[in-house]
Amino acid sequence: MTTTGTTAAPPPPMRLRELAFGAACAAALRAAARLGVADALGDTPMPVEDLAAAVKTEPRPLRRLLRALSCYDVFAERPDGTFAHTGMSRLLREDDPHSLRAICLWCTEPWTWDAWPRLDEAVRTGRNVVEDLYGKEFFTYLNEDAPESADVFNRAMTTSSEQSARDVAALLDLSGAASVADIAGGQGHVVACLLDKYPALRGTLLDLPRVVENAVPRLRPGGDLADRAAIVPGDVRAAVPVKADVYVIKNILEWDDDSTARLLANVTATGGPGTRVVVIENLVDDTPSMRFSTAMDLMLLLNVGGAKHTTASMTARLTEAGLVVDDVSPVNAYLHAFDCHVPA
Repeated sequence: MTTTGTTAAPPPPMRLRELAFGAACAAALRAAARLGVADALGDTPMPVEDLAAAVKTEPRPLRRLLRALSCYDVFAERPDGTFAHTGMSRLLREDDPHSLRAICLWCTEPWTWDAWPRLDEAVRTGRNVVEDLYGKEFFTYLNEDAPESADVFNRAMTTSSEQSARDVAALLDLSGAASVADIAGGQGHVVACLLDKYPALRGTLLDLPRVVENAVPRLRPGGDLADRAAIVPGDVRAAVPVKADVYVIKNILEWDDDSTARLLANVTATGGPGTRVVVIENLVDDTPSMRFSTAMDLMLLLNVGGAKHTTASMTARLTEAGLVVDDVSPVNAYLHAFDCHVPA
C-alpha cells in the first residue's frame, strides 16, 4: 500500500494530536536533509537497503523516517516497499533549481528547539526570548557562538533571494527609470535581475559591510554587470546615501517599529518628491501562504522581537512614513509588492 498522505481530513481529535506532534515532522525533514536522502534517491524508486547504504544509515530506522515523511507526501512508499520521489521530496535535493533544503535546515536549527517552548513567554511580554536564552542579541549570538547556524542562515537567505528575485524582476515595470537602489538588499540578487531585464538601467546595492562583501560576483569588479552597478556599504537605519529613481525594500520591514521608521524616513528624505518606493513583504493575511507566513511571524517574535504585517498594517506603516501607496500586487504565492511614491 502506498503511503503518500490521506485523502480525507481526519476528525478534530486526531488532527489536534497530529498538530501536537508537529515537531516530529519538522525533525524528520531536518534529518532527511542532513542525511542527504533526497540527493541519494534518483528518478528510479530504490529499496530502503540501497538508500541506507548510500547515506550510511541503518535500513530499519531509515524506513521509519521515510514512512513518517511519506504521510506528508515527502517521499512515497510504493507497494513493493521501495521509495520514490514526490514533488516535495525533490525540493530537498541540493541540486534542484527550486531547492528548499537550506530553508528546511534553517527553520529547524538547534536554537529553534530552545526557543519554541518559550513562545508563551514571548506572547506574554511581546519580547524576543533569545536574549534571555543566550545573553546576547540574536545575530550576535549566531555569528559569535553558532557559526554553523549562521552559515545555514546565510545559505537559506541566499537561496530564498535567488528564487524570489526572478519573480520580483518579472513583476516590476522600471521602463521609465534610469536607476534603482536595492536597500538592505543582501547579496544583490534583486538588483542583478533588474539589470538583466533593463540593459540601460543602473543599480546600487546598499547593505552592511559584512553583507556586501559577499555580493554576487556579477556586480563586483570584473563581473558582467559591474559597469552598471555600485556596491555601497552602510547601515540603512542610520542613512541611505544613495540617490535613485526607484528604491526596492524587500523583506526587511519586520524589525522593531523604530528601526522600520528610521529606514523609511531615510529613503524618503534621500529620494525626495516623486521617488518611487517598492516594498516587498510576506503578509500574515496573505493566502494561500498563511500557514507559512504566520509561522515566520512567530519565529520573528522569538528571535528578534519583530513581526510580519497584514495588508492594513503595512499600508498604515508606509502611510505614516509619508508615502502614498499606489498599488498592492502579488509577487508570487508568498510575497506582495506595495508600490508607493514620495508625494510633493
